Amino acid sequence: MPNLYFCQPHAQNQGMLRAVISLADCTRLVEPSLAIYVGDDFPQVYVQNGQTSDFAVLGISADEATAEWRRGYYRFDADLTELNAQLLTLSR
Repeated sequence: MPNLYFCQPHAQNQGMLRAVISLADCTRLVEPSLAIYVGDDFPQVYVQNGQTSDFAVLGISADEATAEWRRGYYRFDADLTELNAQLLTLSR
């Protein structure tokens, strides 16, 4: 199942695993067209140029990849508090 990470550059963290979700839930949380594919490597969270906006990352493994979600990592801007609230509403 895809992994969802919360990234907070101002905290200089490397990304925190927040949830393991289904592909259907990925689409409920973010439109695939709004997620930026960044490749096979986890994106750099802390950048020296002063980036401070929070964002989220979806990680899709090769065995989970589809035409809509290919293998690798996707970055998308998000209000992490709001995204967390959306996570709590997903069916288990």
